[in-house]
Amino acid sequence: MAERMSTRIRYDRIRDNSAISRTVNGHLKRKERANRDARMKKLITGGKFPYTPAVQSWLSEQLNVRFSEVTEAAAKDVASK
Repeated sequence: MAERMSTRIRYDRIRDNSAISRTVNGHLKRKERANRDARMKKLITGGKFPYTPAVQSWLSEQLNVRFSEVTEAAAKDVASK
């Protein structure tokens, strides 16, 4: 049978592994956010208002307002940045 690991060592290992995981996942998320921003901007410039739900959600997040308050001019402005 395996020797029992102390609680302190176990929690230290969990803390260290979590920190590494957050770092790795953070880099992956940053890349994916950039890809998503580019994809949504392309959809806005090529599409017509009102947009698909995914684009509506992204616009709401970028402008910090509900999509019902988003105008086409505001959407085009966000896409041009």
